[in-house]
Amino acid sequence: MTTVLIVDDQPLQRLGFRMLLESTPDTDVVGEASHGGDAVRRAAELRPDVILMDVRMPGMDGIEATRRVVASGGRSRVLILTTFDLDEYAHAALRAGASGFLLKDAHPEELLAGIRAVAAGDAVIAPALTRRLLDAYAQHLPRDPSGGPDDDPRVRALTEREYEIFGAIGRGWSNTEIAARLVVAESTVKTHVGRVLSKVGARDRVQAVILAYDLGLVRPNPPG
Repeated sequence: MTTVLIVDDQPLQRLGFRMLLESTPDTDVVGEASHGGDAVRRAAELRPDVILMDVRMPGMDGIEATRRVVASGGRSRVLILTTFDLDEYAHAALRAGASGFLLKDAHPEELLAGIRAVAAGDAVIAPALTRRLLDAYAQHLPRDPSGGPDDDPRVRALTEREYEIFGAIGRGWSNTEIAARLVVAESTVKTHVGRVLSKVGARDRVQAVILAYDLGLVRPNPPG
């Protein structure tokens, strides 16, 4: 059973999500919140598997709420609900630690599949799309002038092969693509990916892409 907290400032929107989730035997709505501050409190209290998080809310928005939920170190994963697939708010929420995002008008089966995926520790959006988001807003990203990726202790902890895999993850490659390019078995890639995520402290591949980008291991693609 996947427990869900619904966060949205629109009562009818929350009701719609609740009706859908309560009609599904493997999901359980444990609570609702109407703004970010309430979401952070309810997440700490209820410890849901997944938080369906709206972004644009009065007071504390979904981005700051996501950042605080993730920073708390709890088990809850955040699934952002947004209006546009390349909305800069979705981009900011991913950087804050969300495990993915879905459009608000997604089909019910897509929403349910997304919740199950996030609960299982997977990312809802493809890492390649994360790269597109990062590239689209590259001009707004802070840059750390202190050094390159090799100066970061998380990167130094990687073996040579793991470093290579980390770079491939950062470029948005799938396990199949990595296996083909490195001429190794896909099962071997999967094992390496798990070790890389653990060593760099990434919750999932989406966060690994963002970290690789932030550390300068991968660079923005030129526009056009």
